[in-house]
Amino acid sequence: MEVFFLIVLNVILPVFTLIGAGVFLHRKFNLDMNTLSKLNTYFLMPCVSFVNIYQNNIGGETLLHILGFLVLQCFSLMIITAVISKTAKFDSSLSSTFKNSVVLNNSGNFGLPVSQLVFQHNPLGASIQIVVMIFQNLLTYTYGLLNSVSVDQTGLKAMKEFLKNPVIYAFLLGLFLHMYHINIPTFLWTPINNTSNAFLAVALITLGAQSAYIKISRFSLPLFLSLFGRLILSPAIAFIIILSLKLDGTTAQALFIASSFPTSRNSALFALEYGNHPEYAAQVVLLSTLLSAITVTTVVFLSTILF
Repeated sequence: MEVFFLIVLNVILPVFTLIGAGVFLHRKFNLDMNTLSKLNTYFLMPCVSFVNIYQNNIGGETLLHILGFLVLQCFSLMIITAVISKTAKFDSSLSSTFKNSVVLNNSGNFGLPVSQLVFQHNPLGASIQIVVMIFQNLLTYTYGLLNSVSVDQTGLKAMKEFLKNPVIYAFLLGLFLHMYHINIPTFLWTPINNTSNAFLAVALITLGAQSAYIKISRFSLPLFLSLFGRLILSPAIAFIIILSLKLDGTTAQALFIASSFPTSRNSALFALEYGNHPEYAAQVVLLSTLLSAITVTTVVFLSTILF
């Protein structure tokens, strides 16, 4: 139990302190959410991705294990959510949002800061989370977007949205420079590294600001199923896949923890943009983030025992 409380004290409390600060600051000063979002997506996140990949070596075999795990987990969640939607007789609009709420997780603003705290003495863990984040970005602008609108409207748009994400190019550049042992001059490395260090705080404050005005009106069956699927079912499936692939060590820990992160904010944005039960989608994002204080703590604790 001592380890459990240390995780709460050293990982979860710092995360939710900054999320709480974001809620307070947005309610007090009405922060410009568009600016914060752009700052995270186009500046801070690419820098933290570049620094982690440049400084750490993910071997080819490890990368294949990560991708194999992610593909298996995502297909499992897609199939299960499709079956649940059909069994529960959700209409197409509700089904779309439900599927996205379980399959898409917040691997950026929430997942990466948590991984940085959990693996602060083992940078490989944060590097694995960056691979997960890029995979989730691809999933968001393919599966997630296709789920939200009809197929004939989305193919080209989905690919354009994905290719506009600078994290991908930062990842590839960092990987290239690392592979060929190219040194970065100090006058460039210092600002990049300082920006990377700023990511954790700004990302969590942004997440708090995004959640500041979301309200829970009622606790419905779809809401319960979304929370169960994202916070309980996803880590359970991840555990089975990790055992099946015989993964261990930091790779197993990082992937197990990554499977437990709350619902992606993008699922709520898609629901709002295309009119697919936006209130329900926003409630899932808020509640899954709040409840993740318990579930993510538990998964981090279990990862230290199981792997």
